[in-house]
Amino acid sequence: MSRIGRKPIVVPSGVKVDVSGRTVTVTGPKGTLKRDLPGAIVVAVSGDSVNVTRPSDSKTDRSLHGLCRTLVANMVEGVSTGFRKNLEINGVGYRAAKSGNKLTLALGYSHPIEIVPPAGISFEVDGQTKVSVIGYDKEAVGQIAAEIRSLRKPEPYKGKGIKYEGETVRRKAGKAGKVGAK
Repeated sequence: MSRIGRKPIVVPSGVKVDVSGRTVTVTGPKGTLKRDLPGAIVVAVSGDSVNVTRPSDSKTDRSLHGLCRTLVANMVEGVSTGFRKNLEINGVGYRAAKSGNKLTLALGYSHPIEIVPPAGISFEVDGQTKVSVIGYDKEAVGQIAAEIRSLRKPEPYKGKGIKYEGETVRRKAGKAGKVGAK
């Protein structure tokens, strides 16, 4: 039995969970999320908790049990508290600025890069080197943060680039001089 799948999801006050067939809709103070769950996984709302059960012990049902429970739990957490991914920018001349709701990045290219956030996503810039991606959909927040990071991944020699907060970059030694040169 899936240990994660068995845990009930506690629904905080102000959050409403509706289940119709395979579609789960979660509404809260931050917004509304809707998702079609795969397979024959059953989602049942009882009072202030949500339980996810599987119909059989087949391999596909077992593999989807914990996944579906986590997807619903992330929806509940997102509409109540939201998600945040923090990015750090390292490098001389690399900086971020927010203009309106757009994020403008100077990353050593010949032009600045502007990123327009999709609906439900916003940016915060702390100083010029820290960027936060904020939203209520965990999948969208992670995707936008990954797209920003991919613009200039951290390189292993000087550590320049965009990395997640807390991410460690394995550093490599630079060029070694010739051995035995006179």
